[in-house]
Amino acid sequence: MHSHAHSHPLGGHDHHGHGHAHAPADYGRAFAVGVVLNLLYVGIEVAAGLWVESMALLADAGHNLSDVAGLLIAWGGLALARRAPSDRFTWGLQRSPILAALANALILVAACGGIIFESLHRLTQPLPVSGDMVMAVAAVGILINMGTALLFLSGRKGDVNIRGAYLHMLADAGVSAAVVLGGLLIRQTGWVWIDPLLGLAVAAVILKGTWGLLKESLALAMDAVPAGIDPAAVRGWLTGLEGVAAVHDLHIWPQGTSGAILTAHLVMPAGHPGDEALANIAHALHHRFQIGHATLQVETGDAHCRQALPEGCGGRDHHHH
Repeated sequence: MHSHAHSHPLGGHDHHGHGHAHAPADYGRAFAVGVVLNLLYVGIEVAAGLWVESMALLADAGHNLSDVAGLLIAWGGLALARRAPSDRFTWGLQRSPILAALANALILVAACGGIIFESLHRLTQPLPVSGDMVMAVAAVGILINMGTALLFLSGRKGDVNIRGAYLHMLADAGVSAAVVLGGLLIRQTGWVWIDPLLGLAVAAVILKGTWGLLKESLALAMDAVPAGIDPAAVRGWLTGLEGVAAVHDLHIWPQGTSGAILTAHLVMPAGHPGDEALANIAHALHHRFQIGHATLQVETGDAHCRQALPEGCGGRDHHHH
């Protein structure tokens, strides 16, 4: 197996792995289109809401404005992640999308709180709701939000930040659909309490989707091993390499929202296998496990005990003397 220039044993600058080199480029336009469409829609909602004095439309306009903020946060996260590394920020700003996804999840939770509060209030004091205009405007909302969600459809699997934007827009299309249905039902039956009940249902749906996003972005922020990588498999593969007696101080953590970094100490009693062998290991880690940046330290014996982590020699690190 030959060594590729991009997998130096000590990392090199190959952190634009297959994982996310293409992600930022495609989504600049998606975010721009999304922001413009949603701002236009907020304008329509405010105008219509003031015209027919619909509290529902005005509240939804406020909610959609928080979405524009969400899109801008996600977009900013991607843009910052592309900044080149500096002396102080040696990885560049690749953490930005993780923080953006986290902020987005928290905004969604807050928005749900607002919807729930307003809906409970409305259940106790129903307001007259003017069906036709509300339905017409909400129908436009379905189209705009679905359209924006589709812009992010392709990237939602690979990147938690893009998934945040996608879920956000999908949730909004759901809100608009519920408002249309509510308007129809209220027109047919005159039951005004349908409106706040739908509000509660929509909030529950949004919260369910947001919970996963919140958990995943928090885990990434805490340097958990990224979801797509099985740490036991990585450890097993490294331990099984020719000449490796033990592996310790193995750490895998996220690099941005779609890459990973690994450091490990390999105990190789026969001595250092040479630069090319290390380069090959780094390259294989990249292709097998999508770990774009590996730093490997080779040791011949027990020296690592002197600088081991608190678990000492042995413990959870599977190597006893």
